[in-house]
Amino acid sequence: MTEKETQEDLKNLLGYMGIEILVAINNGAKTYETIKLFSGLPISCINGRIPVLLDLGLIKKNNGEYFLTEKGVLFRKRLEN
Repeated sequence: MTEKETQEDLKNLLGYMGIEILVAINNGAKTYETIKLFSGLPISCINGRIPVLLDLGLIKKNNGEYFLTEKGVLFRKRLEN
């Protein structure tokens, strides 16, 4: 599997909402409430996607706040290309 295929697989797995959450965290959202404000997504969608982002190692939780991991930062940068 190539890096491009892996990237596409991740995009498909996350879907629009997962990517919006990733972008919100990248832009400084750290809690469910700020993720909701930044992304415009309902809390129920955020509840469903956060565990997926954590499992994939794209974000981490520290003291109740969410941050992009190195893998998350790289994935985010590749989305812009």
